[in-house]
Amino acid sequence: MHSISPEPNHVSVQLADFIHTASWEQVPDAVRHEIKRALLNYFAVCLAGCQDPTLDKAVAVYSRYSAAASTTLVGRHERLDMLNAAAINAMGANVYDFDDTHVPTIIHPTAPVAAALFALSETVPMHGRDFMMAFLLGVEAECRIGNAISPFHYDKGWHITSTCGVFGSALAAGRALGLSPARLCWAMGSAACQAGGLVECLGTMSKSVSVGNAARNGLLACLLAQDDFDGPVRPLEGSHGFLSVFGRAPDFDAITQSLGDHWEIRKVAYKPYPCGVVLNPVLDACLSLSARIDKKRLDAIQSIALTGHPLLRQRTDRPGARNGRESQVSAQHAVPMALVYGRAGLDAFSDAAVADPALRSLGALLQFHDDASYPIDSAEVAIRFQDGEVIREHVHVARGALARPLTDGEIEDKLRDLCRHGRSGCDATRLIDAVWRLEDSPDAANLATMAAAAH
Repeated sequence: MHSISPEPNHVSVQLADFIHTASWEQVPDAVRHEIKRALLNYFAVCLAGCQDPTLDKAVAVYSRYSAAASTTLVGRHERLDMLNAAAINAMGANVYDFDDTHVPTIIHPTAPVAAALFALSETVPMHGRDFMMAFLLGVEAECRIGNAISPFHYDKGWHITSTCGVFGSALAAGRALGLSPARLCWAMGSAACQAGGLVECLGTMSKSVSVGNAARNGLLACLLAQDDFDGPVRPLEGSHGFLSVFGRAPDFDAITQSLGDHWEIRKVAYKPYPCGVVLNPVLDACLSLSARIDKKRLDAIQSIALTGHPLLRQRTDRPGARNGRESQVSAQHAVPMALVYGRAGLDAFSDAAVADPALRSLGALLQFHDDASYPIDSAEVAIRFQDGEVIREHVHVARGALARPLTDGEIEDKLRDLCRHGRSGCDATRLIDAVWRLEDSPDAANLATMAAAAH
């Protein structure tokens, strides 16, 4: 598709026109393949978190106000109405911080979009190809909107997955329902009014609320627009629109330039560890060092220096993690866990792991060194012993980064492993096969029902 000439006064209309008119035939094979990888990773992380106490509490509350038992909850027996199910499934995909990452913005794009679309697909029949196209366009929209206000938006303290994800779910659902460009603009208006989420909430259950709202509220915005519930003509670029209110000197071109030629899903990476993405290179380094260090020498460590992009310190300098959720964004927990036990899976970021006193004393030896020349997927860990010896490990590109992506097989293994962890009884192999065949499936909702808890 040709590039659209960016005009700040028509950004919303141009994006809506693209969402409405883009065709499957214009999507390259590599992009189609990436959609399936994203959905495999979505089910992996949903199935991991499906029995987490956070989800149990949320399901108990949301079910009190559910209009009908119409829609599947991934990995669970309960069913809720479409809107509440979208919220719970988005929460489940994000609860362990193991989901995908759009590297330019740090948006976790799949959770709000896939959760909304799968919920909708159980009410409105969708061919697999149509589902994939709607999903792709929702991801494209939320990531481009994120590009327009980054890095100011996240640095200011907005949780960008939540604030931009609501547009992704609204426009994905709008594409699936065949809304006109005008109604897609209205949907963006109602989505903008419901955008929210704070970085302050990371490490707490509250973070899950805004991620769930991104799926639920975006879907609601679309359904309102479908019934002629109008909104502003310029919800994004208006003088008091989303971009100006939530950003500073927004880049309008980032939304409209090269639409259909450059796909943002190609900039999405998948995590090998269930923690903040900036910890990935640190964990790579620590796991390597753990294999080299005689464990008897751990008591002789004098200091541990972490050198990386300033975002590493900003997001993970969190001593005294009180529970597993907080440990997901704490270098003071992640580093000693990897060094002492040589592992960094879900069990390494549990409440039980946080209670280990040996990890707390070792974590207190951490020192951060900011270096803006480091990419966020690079870091160095240097360990100084009391006898003066220093050993170090420099990771230039973390496992799972765009330049070192997880293979298809590794994502499949992730789904199988996390399915076992979640204990839902879901048939992971059957689900994997169905995702790879989604393009030719007459009913995308089959994936959702396959992911329910086994009876």
